[in-house]
Amino acid sequence: MLLASAVVVWEWLNEHGRWRPYSPAVSHHIEAVARAGPRAGGSVVLGQADSRLAPYIIDLQSMHQFRQDTGTIRPVRRSYYDPSSAPGKGVVWEWENDSGTWTPYDMDVGITIQRAYEKQHPWVDLSAIGFCYVIDFATMGQINRQTQRKRRVRRRLDMVYPLVSGTLPKSQSWPASPGAAAAPPVPACTCPQCLLVMSVKAAAGGPGTSTLQPRKAAPAPPPAPKPPLPAAGPKAPDSLAVARGSLKPQGGRRQAASTPALSSAGASGSPPSVGSGKGSRPSLGTLNRSHLQRLAIAQSRVLIASGVPTVPVKNLTGSSPVNPALAGITGILMSAAGLPVCLTRPPKLVLHPPPVSKSEIQSIPGISHSCRKTTKKQAKKGKTPEEVLKKYLQKVRHPPDEDCTICMERLSAPSGYKGPQLAIKPDLVGKLVKCSHAFHLHCLVAMYNNGNKDGSLQCPTCKTIYGVKTGTQPPGKMEYHIIPHALPGHADCKTIRIIYNIPPGVQGPEHPNPGKSFTARGFPRHCYLPDSEKGRKVLKLLLVAWDRRLIFAIGTSSTTGESDTVIWNEIHHKTEFGSNLTGHGYPDINYLDNVLAELAAQGITEESLVQEKD
Repeated sequence: MLLASAVVVWEWLNEHGRWRPYSPAVSHHIEAVARAGPRAGGSVVLGQADSRLAPYIIDLQSMHQFRQDTGTIRPVRRSYYDPSSAPGKGVVWEWENDSGTWTPYDMDVGITIQRAYEKQHPWVDLSAIGFCYVIDFATMGQINRQTQRKRRVRRRLDMVYPLVSGTLPKSQSWPASPGAAAAPPVPACTCPQCLLVMSVKAAAGGPGTSTLQPRKAAPAPPPAPKPPLPAAGPKAPDSLAVARGSLKPQGGRRQAASTPALSSAGASGSPPSVGSGKGSRPSLGTLNRSHLQRLAIAQSRVLIASGVPTVPVKNLTGSSPVNPALAGITGILMSAAGLPVCLTRPPKLVLHPPPVSKSEIQSIPGISHSCRKTTKKQAKKGKTPEEVLKKYLQKVRHPPDEDCTICMERLSAPSGYKGPQLAIKPDLVGKLVKCSHAFHLHCLVAMYNNGNKDGSLQCPTCKTIYGVKTGTQPPGKMEYHIIPHALPGHADCKTIRIIYNIPPGVQGPEHPNPGKSFTARGFPRHCYLPDSEKGRKVLKLLLVAWDRRLIFAIGTSSTTGESDTVIWNEIHHKTEFGSNLTGHGYPDINYLDNVLAELAAQGITEESLVQEKD
């Protein structure tokens, strides 16, 4: 297809059959390697563009992403979009998941939302492209048309995706090498293990024929191009050339690989020797675990010496469902394809501190007790929504010439709310006393009825909170005390440990499915704060949030997809004690300030501490 120009977005296929875009920075990195052609080695180390993607490598010949620590293989593709669309302008649309983090929409969805946003539409219905959601630009919210559940959305500016010009290739993958044999048929089972086994057979020309050949005495042809490596580090010694080795099937012809683990890009000519011994080495099928580990150690030394970044490959000790030998074979095959892999021990996840005796646990100065319980607190009775809102509003006799951001009708016209009839005239307008934003009273009452009905109100425009906001957290217990260990980044103080415990139960009238049971996974949950002045301040505010039932809620887990379960509710906690591999640990110099901002967004500030005392 001939285009003057187009924006390139690299995407990967997830387990739900959706193509998910890589970030602009990662797409630039992939595109740069792709444009360099086979001279760059045919593989892309994603960790070079984003450290969070360290385990992932893309093989450009087979167009697959390979995760080294689990063996997971996913297709990737190179998609083209109009430069005037969202990716061409660096616009990213995201929705907030249950854990409070932001997830980008699929590229087609983001482009549809941006198009409606640019045309100044009040909302956009995504059902036309297969999603049962409506995006409301006034409230910057996503509404599920079936469940009416609402989530926040945001529009964020990022880098512009890479731009290409001229004739775009028809194929999204690199062509196979000349003379390459056809790939074997796809196996009936497509799990990563079976795909890798079939790849071994494909490279070997059939089962049981793959051997690691010794170097021939005849002069070797010119060396094949290698993937780019850091400049630092000495040249790899020949005696440990397994890290640069290749698999050569009998007959000397390379075969096209069906998975990235066996991409033949960059592997040509006679393979280097595995060791100093003579004669053929055993076939891959006869290599036992100890052989694989010895090869892995040799490979690691070579790659570390040559300056290749260390990428952890797990499972060499058999601690995961992936076969330990498979992890070793994976490393050997990927190094044969010229992929920069290093078999090392992964960093250790440290979720909990060393054991602490009861005598070492201390109470927290300035905070009474060491445990709080909550019960079900029902909303205050006896006041109608109109009576509640009257405290926060002033009537407006002459409405301003602007829209009501709830119904999107002009304030000078009647409310556009079409729900159940209310005992209030649809043309009345009120102004909130603190922020001075004006709305139809009809719309405000409807919004209050759809919320927690706890006697508080939050301005839909600026999020100012009126009254005391409470949540729907189920009953449970919160414990807190000091332990004599320091957190990474806070070596000068001890640690505050918080233990939350919520049992499973039955949902109340304030929950999504009243009368239905709910689960409570992962309790007790241990969380950590530094025992510093700011850490104690955060703890005091967390106690207020706990009393107001704002720390947890009942909903659908963004991690497991389980519904009717206890989930975190927009106030982030650190659950990892001695590391930060999951992003929920230390060191994190911004965490205390971030969580103070999240608490303030829930109406919990230092003023709240004074109110609680009163």
